[in-house]
Amino acid sequence: MRLLGRWKFRRGAVAALGALAVSVAGYTAPAGATPATRTPDQTGSVSPTPAAGTPQLVQRTSTEQRIRQLVQCGGTMYAVGIFGEVAQDGNTYTRNNVFSFSATAPFTMTSWAPDVSGRVNSIAFNGSDCSDAYIGGKFTSVSGTPVKNIAEVDTTTGAVDPAFGTSASGAVDTLLGVAGHLLVGGQFTWINGSHGDPYMASVSPVTGKNDRFLQLGISGYYHYCNYSDQCTNDVHSAINNQQLSHGGTLDLVEGDFTSVSGLPRQQIFMLNLATDPATVTGWTSPEWDGSDGNLPQGYPYQCTISEAYYIRSAAWSPDDSTVYIATTGYNPWNVSAGSYPRIGLCDAAAAFPATQTSVTHLWVEYTGCDSYYSVAADDGTVYVAGHPRYAENPDGCDGAGPGAIRDHGLQGLDPSSGSLELNSAGKPMYRMARANADDMLITSAGLWIASSNRYGAQACGHSNGHSGICFLRYHTS
Repeated sequence: MRLLGRWKFRRGAVAALGALAVSVAGYTAPAGATPATRTPDQTGSVSPTPAAGTPQLVQRTSTEQRIRQLVQCGGTMYAVGIFGEVAQDGNTYTRNNVFSFSATAPFTMTSWAPDVSGRVNSIAFNGSDCSDAYIGGKFTSVSGTPVKNIAEVDTTTGAVDPAFGTSASGAVDTLLGVAGHLLVGGQFTWINGSHGDPYMASVSPVTGKNDRFLQLGISGYYHYCNYSDQCTNDVHSAINNQQLSHGGTLDLVEGDFTSVSGLPRQQIFMLNLATDPATVTGWTSPEWDGSDGNLPQGYPYQCTISEAYYIRSAAWSPDDSTVYIATTGYNPWNVSAGSYPRIGLCDAAAAFPATQTSVTHLWVEYTGCDSYYSVAADDGTVYVAGHPRYAENPDGCDGAGPGAIRDHGLQGLDPSSGSLELNSAGKPMYRMARANADDMLITSAGLWIASSNRYGAQACGHSNGHSGICFLRYHTS
């Protein structure tokens, strides 16, 4: 097995990780979803063959449509993004940026069809209550009711709940319901009348008012410019993504920022939700926060100027001992793209200890200058997706280097080493169109992948008919 991440590779740490007893499957979905635990008839990782009959996007024009997030509540899957039509079982449905369908075959579409006037980035629920959904994005109305970027919507009628606040000053990018709070992140500076917690706030699921469970003081913007004319004036902080731990007490948060709660934090931080208010933990790394400086004595922690914010998603290992990240970034700005082997975290997947202190990587796996946008993990595999062409490619950029393995779109990595998982024929286990998969969700049934129909993409696992949504079931014995 090829060892990846030769840059400061910590063999002892990887060996320790491989010895961990891991028995619970996958990434914990937002509150209300089916718990991601294995049943006795499930074995190994998910099947590379997608389930037939799931809904798919209809490409009405050359404009790209996209599923931004998939969430399960009870027996129903909820999909949000930017789209106008969805096809399922030979029928085409008008659905403006939100829809729902059965989580089990034959994946029948429901009649739920709120008319949302713009992009929906995230959807969440208050615990196991599936009667209402919270949606966030960049929109101005829902079913004719004026709102601004956030709303609570009845999952039967599609009507807006007037008791819940419906106004955020900027786009809402991420929602998470946990322990009686709705954690909201985005590009806003005020939400439902409160200016106290810009970019990320906790609001009451009943009223939408700021309940002050989050008081983070987020500031700064992670944008590196080595020449002033390459910087822009249109810069601001933002919170774009978050992932709840399986234990339910920790939250990983990604976005553009340099300071959180007065602590130096760049691109990603870990929240302790067991305190009130929630507190920022000591978890960070000089590999992205610059605390040990840059090369030659430190780390190449800054990626190319146009993709300076590069940590786009993260996932927990089943036992919450490890954090996996997925990145864009192309190449460290101060390292030649033709310098090999690759170093740093740009255009890579990586594993880090979840210890609440400053840590360094366990392994790094490189695409060779193609982006990953999402990551999920169960007890057998780390799934990474975006628009990669290759895996195990530390000696290539925009092409295959020596030893690179061609593997489009979706890849399965060994949790202990980051090496690409191969099938019995020696070929990559997984594959899909290079469709910029934005989100992945593991449930007890399998892996759900949300993506775009970029370039007309609709293939998953060598099968067509999966534009925007692909579902890979767990193998059964």
